[in-house]
Amino acid sequence: MDRLSNTVRPYAWGSTTAIPELLGIAPTGEPQAEMWMGAHPGAPSLLTRITGTGEAGSEQPLTDVIAADPERELGRATVEKFGPRLPFLLKLLAAGAPLSLQVHPDLAQAKRGYEDEECRSVPIDAPHRTYKDANHKPELICALTPFAGLCGFRRPTEAAEAMAALGVDSLKPYVDLLGAHPEEAALREVLTAILGADPEEMAETVNLAAAAAERLGGAHAPYARIAHHFPGDPGVIAAMLLNYVELQPGEALFLGAGVPHAYLDGLGVEIMANSDNVLRCGLTPKHIDVPELLRIVRFEATEPGVLRPEASPSGEELYETPVDEFRLSRFDLSPGADPVDLTRDTPQILLCTGGAPKAGELDLAPGVSVFVPSGEKVEVSGTGTLFRATVVA
Repeated sequence: MDRLSNTVRPYAWGSTTAIPELLGIAPTGEPQAEMWMGAHPGAPSLLTRITGTGEAGSEQPLTDVIAADPERELGRATVEKFGPRLPFLLKLLAAGAPLSLQVHPDLAQAKRGYEDEECRSVPIDAPHRTYKDANHKPELICALTPFAGLCGFRRPTEAAEAMAALGVDSLKPYVDLLGAHPEEAALREVLTAILGADPEEMAETVNLAAAAAERLGGAHAPYARIAHHFPGDPGVIAAMLLNYVELQPGEALFLGAGVPHAYLDGLGVEIMANSDNVLRCGLTPKHIDVPELLRIVRFEATEPGVLRPEASPSGEELYETPVDEFRLSRFDLSPGADPVDLTRDTPQILLCTGGAPKAGELDLAPGVSVFVPSGEKVEVSGTGTLFRATVVA
């Protein structure tokens, strides 16, 4: 197995303290939003593999290691199912401010959208490009600290009550729409109206709504905080259509295709299919493709569906999801316990989030991760918490 050196992405919404505190290093004062672990071409992990003579080779990207011998690194079953690439990306995500309100396409939608933009010769790095690849992007976030987010539409009647309580006249048309149509039509019409509103009029509405939310507090307080970061943004009103959820450490959320969501605050372990396909709804200065967004969004009210891990006799606590590109589980290792054999015929990344466990002969610490090739013998021992990322193949 190989210890990984990982890139930390300094996105503006990132916390300045959460990742440094986990790693036990001094903050720089700059946002540190995500630490990427995997083989995403945008920021692949680096490793230094020990050669057969016991000497350290040169540092190289995990992408190159996998490309040199996909079956050895990933296993034949993984390559046959997903192709010669690691199908997931693991992250530490530290939100100090809201991320953009967004949805992800399903696999068929991603393939069609990517092929369409390729045929129209839209540059892959163009700001108005929607589909960066032909893959879907289901994801799972597991809280390491108290973690706040928005996930899925709530009942239109609940959204109408929340808007009406603000006492803002310009919100009344949305309140009326939410109460006058079947559920799917109500949500579609209101989100379409919010995104199509005159920008100056919407900015005034948002500012009035934010001031009222500040006065009311309680269940309205999150929208005042969102508006503080994005004054005048229509996404503040769109956010009121969604379920607000708070995760406690160890709890998780699964985000499937078409489900609008946004992370607001907290530190977590995130895993996703290896894709960059994001359609934004608001809380962002970036391009919003409204027609494509409205085609992708699933306009149905859902419960957030907080996940808690299922324990097994081996001590593995698994977060069940309906996708094969990733499988996330957790181990809480106790002093004096027997080593746990984690050998699998699939690639793995192990991430330590607490304590000082060992993976084989490698000493781990919070924030340290290792890549385990398919079939390689690996036992973990000691005391601490480990997350295991792999695939279902």
